[in-house]
Amino acid sequence: MRWKLLRRRLSVSAPRMIVRSHLPWPVRWAVAAVALGFSAALAMWAFETGKGLAGLDSRAKEELAQLRVEVAQLREEREKALSIANTADSLLKAERTAQERLAQQLKQTEAENLALKNDLGFFERLLPAAAGESALSIRGLQAEAASDHQLRYQLLLLQPGKARPEFAGRYEVTLAGTLDGKPWTQPHPGGAQPLQVKQYRRVEGVIDHPAQAVIRTVTVKVTDTRGALLASHSVQM
Repeated sequence: MRWKLLRRRLSVSAPRMIVRSHLPWPVRWAVAAVALGFSAALAMWAFETGKGLAGLDSRAKEELAQLRVEVAQLREEREKALSIANTADSLLKAERTAQERLAQQLKQTEAENLALKNDLGFFERLLPAAAGESALSIRGLQAEAASDHQLRYQLLLLQPGKARPEFAGRYEVTLAGTLDGKPWTQPHPGGAQPLQVKQYRRVEGVIDHPAQAVIRTVTVKVTDTRGALLASHSVQM
């Protein structure tokens, strides 16, 4: 039995033996990685070569260049739109400022028109000058309470004739009435006031008086430089 086994091992029909070299696992992984990298590089080269042969690379470059041009145009249009918007905003602000200025001028014009109407009413209430009158005259006098202790007055003086020299003199306003049930008068504070008239002049002012006074009459007197009385006018309150 042993002889048969020994003969079988030494004969041609003996079992085959395979001799393999044992490599460490890190070396095997490195070899595999190199093979995969080489394969990937080869595949990439084949892809780029095929893309170049098919004309895909040049087409992509053309599309990229066209996209860049379109982006530049969009940016330019955006800048123009922003510039137009800023210009419109500036114009709107300028228009608002102009409207506010016009509104202020309109208010001022209305106030001036109202003052002119008041002046016209004042002049319309004046009596016409008498024929042949040559001296300075008081053509109108108005007086009204400004507060419980103040009186506002307004008068117009006329000097007929264009060639007459300028008049220089004084005027004085006197208040008359009652105070505590007794007769009361009060001349213009500070005495007579200086007055100069070329052809006509409007004079107005405010006089303080006791709050308890009851004013009945307001009188205006005009004198020349020598103190001679030239004109006098009174109104009832």
